[in-house]
Formats: sequence, structure tokens, C-alpha cells
Amino acid sequence: MASSKKKSKQEGSSSKATLAGNIEFKSREERLAAGKSLRDKAPRTSHAAWLAPAKRRDPIDILEESNRDRLPELVPIRYGRMLRSPFTFLRGSAGLMAYDLATTPTTGLRVQACGDCHLLNFGLFATPERNLVFDINDFDETLPAPWEWDLKRLATSFVVAVRDQRFSDEDAQAVAVECARAYREHLRDYSRMSPLEVWYDRMDAEKLIEMAPDEKLRKKREQIIEKARQRVGDQLVPKIAATVGGRHRLIDQPPVLFHIQDEEAEQLIQEGLEAYKASLADERRVLFDRYRLEDFAGKVVGIGSVGTRCMVGLFFSAENHPLLLQIKEACPSVLEPYAGKSGYDNHAQRVVVGQRLMQSSSDIFLGWARGARGRDFFVRQLRDMKMSVPIEGATLQRCFIYAELCGWTLARAHARSGDAAAISGYLGKSDRFDQAIGEFALAYADQNQRDYTALVDAVNSGRVKTLIEEDE
Repeated sequence: MASSKKKSKQEGSSSKATLAGNIEFKSREERLAAGKSLRDKAPRTSHAAWLAPAKRRDPIDILEESNRDRLPELVPIRYGRMLRSPFTFLRGSAGLMAYDLATTPTTGLRVQACGDCHLLNFGLFATPERNLVFDINDFDETLPAPWEWDLKRLATSFVVAVRDQRFSDEDAQAVAVECARAYREHLRDYSRMSPLEVWYDRMDAEKLIEMAPDEKLRKKREQIIEKARQRVGDQLVPKIAATVGGRHRLIDQPPVLFHIQDEEAEQLIQEGLEAYKASLADERRVLFDRYRLEDFAGKVVGIGSVGTRCMVGLFFSAENHPLLLQIKEACPSVLEPYAGKSGYDNHAQRVVVGQRLMQSSSDIFLGWARGARGRDFFVRQLRDMKMSVPIEGATLQRCFIYAELCGWTLARAHARSGDAAAISGYLGKSDRFDQAIGEFALAYADQNQRDYTALVDAVNSGRVKTLIEEDE
């Protein structure tokens, strides 16, 4: 049955979010049966419903609450980016949807959840071996939580995005159903694999090209992959840095790239980098020591992250080879009030461990630190062939194909940490659950539209301030 918000918060505060003991040492058949029995607790059709509670909080209050520890001068940029469309609003309101998801039915089975699982948080990036893979690529909100929450957010993002492309609600719902179908069927496949087989499985660029259903899409994927290969630090540095007084310096591009006017900033960043280095494996510390910090600056990124303390560090080797690192503040996950506190005191460590659990391969420079002022930061390479798949102008066929790919990828990510057999037993072989997710996604897309309209009204009334960027 659906849990109330009050109950969810009480459960979250009384136990840490953990995956310890998540999978019982029983046969696959026994775990399938155990999962199937959970249908009594939460029938598959129960996931179709979304009806806002009578005492649902004002969505603008929730958004404003999430701004409390953000840099106030950047909050208007966040709102400006959210205002562009209902889809950008969805991207920036993970906390609002988490509040709502906590009231929906769950089986009680937990996985390492992404926490902000929308279609643009999937994409291409480079493995340490310099191969391109397709995977989830954003983990700021990751936390052990019900698997249903990730899938419902992902399916909803497809409905909202397909609507943005001016396709019908019927088409949008069908794309969400396709996403759920891919998740269900591939999760069953993963339930048959050994843990190592699941761990080693990945979707690389070559496989993506081979899977293209026709020559046109094959060429499109080849173009996207080739473009991703060009998105590396060496190509970006000349656009954002210059030599000043014999030293390399980042170029101010306010409001998205700016030097921090703080006399203590450089000392704090140096201390933070020492703590970060301690989080790396020994051999990667040796690699990191081949570079020296030349400059750093604040950088506004994404939508949901705008206002958090994010920086870019510009490093060079002795032979002037560049390295760009993103230094990003990690705050408590938006899932924490409903799924329980993280098992890690350092939220950046929470992000890093969650990323390593969910991703098929992770950045060699991925690490964490706690700054001198008690703020947590994680570090990774900036623009290391990282690229989201463009959805603007996509045909309906491409939307279906991409929904299948994301559903498949999420199934693999959840199978790494969760009990794929138990979840698969619950889902079954019919499309009953898929159809329910399609109905939910359509209903919640309507809710997202209402909340987007509430933000528009709040801007028009002067309740919140925005900054609309001419060119991000």
C-alpha cells in the first residue's frame, strides 16, 4: 500500500540508508517467488495512480526550501533555466518529485538509486581505457532507495520530453511504457547472470552502432559518437583559458564562469585538493601529482545544481599538458528525508560510492574531500567525452529507441546493487506493470505542468526572481 509522507519521514530518520544484507542467499527461483508475493502488498496496477494529496505542500515552498544553502546570487539563474519549458522544470525539481514519490506504492525492495533519473542524465562518456560507453552520468542525489522511484522519474521525463516535441499524449504514454518494458525484460535477463557478468556488462559505442535499426540512425549515432570523442579538455581549454603574465588563467565569462573574490579561497582549494588526493588509489595519486594547479574559478552547471558551489580547476603538467577537473559541492540527497540518511558522513563520498556502484566504468580522477569550512566536494574530469543524447527534434521512432536504451541501462545499474531476481519476480512477464508506469508517467507529467505553471505565476507576481541567460 502507499506510504504516507509522515511515515516515510519517520522511517527515514530512524535508520541509515544502506544496502547491507540486500540480497538473501537463496536460489533464483526462491527470490523470484518472494518478489511475486510482494504483489499482495503493492499490486502492480497500484503504480498507475497519481493524485496529489489534499494537503500537498506548495511546490514553490519546496523549491525555495532547496535554495537555503545555495549561493543567493545564482538562484535566479536556476529559476531562469527551469522556466524554459516543463522539461527543464522537471530537471530542476528532483526534490519536489522525491517528495511526491514518497507517497506512492513501493515493494520495499531497495537498490542504489540515482535519485535524479531523467533521460538527460544518461549519455556517453569515456572509460579509463578511452572507450566510449553509454550509461547514467549524474549521481548528485544517489542513495539506497526504492527502485520504483528511479523508474517512475525516468518514465515521466520521457512523457514530458515527448510532449515538448509536440507528439500526442497517447504517443508520450506509449514511449513511457516502452521504457518500463525494457527495464522489466532486461532486469529478468540480469537475474539469470552471475554477479560478475552483471558487473562487467556495459553498453559501448560499437554496440550502440550495431544496434541501430536502420542506416539513417546508424549514421546519426556515428556522428554523435564522433562528436563526443572531440569533447575533451584539450579542446575546451583554448576556449576558456589564456596565458596571462606567463601563467595560464581561466577567462571570466559571467555569470557562468567567474573567479571567486575570496582571499582565503586559494588556501582552501589547496587544502581541499590534498584531502581529495587522499581519497584516490595510490597509483592515481602518482598520476595526479604529475599536474599542478594553475587556476580555478566558479562555474555554473546544469539546472538542479545551479547555486551549489561548483568550480573548475585548471591544471598543467611540466610539459604544459592540460587537465580540467570539476570540483562540485555535494549536499544531502533529495531522497534522504524519505529513504533515510546516507551511511556516509561525507556526502561527496556518498556520491562517489553510489556512482561506482551504478556505473559500468567510472572516471579515474573520481574522488572526494571535505573542505576546511565543512563542505563536501567530489572531483571528476570535466568534459571527458561526456555528452548527452540530444532529444530536440527527435522523431517518435528515436524516442522509442532511446526509451528502450535508458530502461535497459537503468535495469543494469539496479541489478548491480539490488536483487534483480526479487524485483523481476514482482514485475512478472506480462505488461501489466509497464502499462501502470505509462499511466503514472502521464498523470505526473500533468502534475509537472501544473507545478511549472505555479513557477511562472510566482515569477510574474514577483515572488521569485529570475535571470534569463541569452546564451548559456
